[in-house]
Amino acid sequence: MAPGAMTRWTKSLSDAQPVSFWLDDPGKPRPEPALTGAETCDLLVVGGGYSGLWTALLAKERDPQREVVLVEGHEVGWAASGRNGGFCAASLTHGLANGLTRWPDEIRKLEELGARNLDAIEAAVARYSLDCEFERTGEIDIATEPYQAAELREWYEELGRVGLADGTEFLDTDAVREQVDSPTFLAGLYDRGGVAMLHPAKLAWGLKRACRELGVRVYEHTPALALKPDGAGMAVRTPYGSVRARRVALGTNIFPNLVKRVRSYTVPVYDYALMTEPLTADQLASIGWKNRQGLGDSANQFHYFRLSADNRILWGGYDAIYPYGGRLRAEYDHRPETYAKLAGHFFTCFPQLEGVRFSHAWGGAIDTCSRFSAFFGTAHQGRVAYAAGYTGLGVGATRFGADVMLDLLAGERTERTELEMVRRKPLPFPPEPFAWTGIALTKWSLARADARGGRRNLWLKTMDRLGLGFDS
Repeated sequence: MAPGAMTRWTKSLSDAQPVSFWLDDPGKPRPEPALTGAETCDLLVVGGGYSGLWTALLAKERDPQREVVLVEGHEVGWAASGRNGGFCAASLTHGLANGLTRWPDEIRKLEELGARNLDAIEAAVARYSLDCEFERTGEIDIATEPYQAAELREWYEELGRVGLADGTEFLDTDAVREQVDSPTFLAGLYDRGGVAMLHPAKLAWGLKRACRELGVRVYEHTPALALKPDGAGMAVRTPYGSVRARRVALGTNIFPNLVKRVRSYTVPVYDYALMTEPLTADQLASIGWKNRQGLGDSANQFHYFRLSADNRILWGGYDAIYPYGGRLRAEYDHRPETYAKLAGHFFTCFPQLEGVRFSHAWGGAIDTCSRFSAFFGTAHQGRVAYAAGYTGLGVGATRFGADVMLDLLAGERTERTELEMVRRKPLPFPPEPFAWTGIALTKWSLARADARGGRRNLWLKTMDRLGLGFDS
């Protein structure tokens, strides 16, 4: 990359605010007061992101008389739920390819459950008047290299052979550039109905309001510090009080699980994104994008990008940074070298937008597990349930995970709890320094594969055989 080009591109970042665009909103609701004193309830939900909010909402829908308390360590939606790209996908398995590889015998049921889950989210948006800018636009996987175009066509043909191509369309170069015009786009695979775009923070805030309207008692700035049995139920200690509950649902995801044996199954990965200023009508016309689909390219180190309601472009992904030891630190939330890299990639994709500036640049941790999709379980004789490991595709799948946790806490055998995906866990990550070394080697190998026409080296082939991997 020429030094002059880097200077030109990084100038676009000079006014970028170091905060999530979604959270930088004048309509952000005030936090609820912290818990002080002792609470008792039927169900305690720990975590005020999507996982916890959907669990609390669905618990009240199942049984309006159930007393539900939700505690959040900071503010509802402040972490991954308020910092993601706003892609709400039907897939429960981090994409169909991952699901077909891991659960071939269940994939049709998983796809059916995922489609029903996305429909249920859309219905909840309408029922509770969740003002979250929900648009069922679909998503296009983009090829930017000839080998990726060939792989997309082969994958589309494979979907046809196994009967899973409904709603999917292969786009050649002319067809994909008719949808969105970039000189780098060579082909695309269009999932027309399986993904919605939304405002992620507004979804969290809307779910909080809906929970409170149904009678959920919500406490913010109330971290759960310790979990222990208490008679026939459980007790959770907080800084200024405690909660005694018959059942507990843990939706803490990347934050340390109160069930310590679960912690080795996830590691934090830091993901980063930029948001442009609103595009003018002429700028938007120069790239097309009339149908407002979500987009993602097909490289191992991939970008995801979409339009906001006011026609800004969110551009994120590529770098996925694992800090040694899996440490969570606020200073990791920003990475100027990644922002500069993303800006250069953006203008390479859309040279016709040169001169556009970025208004926001931010990052944060997501939880990933070795199979890339959520896992579930119980502890303390079934009185505690947990779900984690969504790996960046939790906007939609967390609602399904909430249903799973409630099924498990009720001791019910359902079509969800009978799934192998629910009954089995991924492989845990090894201790340091092995985790950092393995992840670093995998990331290097993936970047090398991107530069070598997709050819995977011996390390990646071994990881594939073991059902392990790492992507951005």
